[in-house]
Amino acid sequence: MSADLLYSETEQDLRASVRRLLTERAGADTVVTAYDDVSADFTGLWKSLASELGLAGLLVPEELGGAGASTREAAVVMEEIGRAVASVPFFTSAVLATTALLKAGETEVLGQLAAGESTAALVVPLSTAPKSFTPSVKVTADGLVGSVTTVAGVAESDVLVVPVAGESGLELHTVRIADAAVTPVLSLDMTRRLADVEFAGSPSVRVDGGNAAQAVEEALLCGSALLASEQFAVAQWCLETTLAYVKERKQFGRAIGSYQAIKHRLADLWLEVSSSGAAARYAADTYARGDDDAAIAATVAQAFCSGVAVHAAEECVQLHGGIGMTWEYPAHLYLKRAKSDQLSLGTAYQHRARLAELVDLPISS
Repeated sequence: MSADLLYSETEQDLRASVRRLLTERAGADTVVTAYDDVSADFTGLWKSLASELGLAGLLVPEELGGAGASTREAAVVMEEIGRAVASVPFFTSAVLATTALLKAGETEVLGQLAAGESTAALVVPLSTAPKSFTPSVKVTADGLVGSVTTVAGVAESDVLVVPVAGESGLELHTVRIADAAVTPVLSLDMTRRLADVEFAGSPSVRVDGGNAAQAVEEALLCGSALLASEQFAVAQWCLETTLAYVKERKQFGRAIGSYQAIKHRLADLWLEVSSSGAAARYAADTYARGDDDAAIAATVAQAFCSGVAVHAAEECVQLHGGIGMTWEYPAHLYLKRAKSDQLSLGTAYQHRARLAELVDLPISS
């Protein structure tokens, strides 16, 4: 089956619904409170997205109470979350944790997640790239023991999905948040907060339905494919906002966008952002179709889109001049999200090295 990167009518309707809700309830003045107040609570917004729009169970099969959608639809949601830099756990719960549980054959927790009754987090460092995970938690007679640093989505979670080292290899366990010690970490992007998680004899339930190692890798791969869509949307917002600004801002009696140097910078940026959109969309589509190129597409998207998002955000700040440096203007929110995403699920270098392995290219020292 050939790739179709155009958005379907269903996907466009989904985009409209998500954008409408985020526009109403996640404007920049609301998002910035995540930095002004560490106790800022966005639970109500997530409940609306999860329950009213059914986003929590987007990737969950219909027989388990979900929408039975694919990564194509999830990519649209990631684009809208990136466009608003919204502080919601869709990526950490509805993508990473849900994919791991789904591939491991778990059903009970998945049903709760799909219904919006619970939120989960996959307990791995957010910086973990596919094919690089090493467990730091182990199973003992007294429960789970060990710690994991810089985990995303814990603050919003009721359930922790924990890959642990067992006697026969990697296992997947679920743990109630109350049975783990959680220490918040000061994050560059406070709209996607990090925390250190420690287990000291924590009771857990083992997921016995499938290969845990494969489940974790699948979650990281799916996350990589979809994170590119968020990075593309961050870059797109920065480009569109900057284009609008340079058409209005005047110096020496003319719009600064009329100067050749500004035109060249924005033309180059437009090409980068357009290319990142194609790469992100292809990654989501190949994963949705189970294409043999899914891993390659996700790796290419991450290697490319992460840098484009940071570049677009930097240009946004710089070309806005003084106002771009202020706290009141939202450009800094997008720069922080872009930089945080650049370090999430592996750096561009790690993905390029992985790409070389996938296409059998030798890596020079």
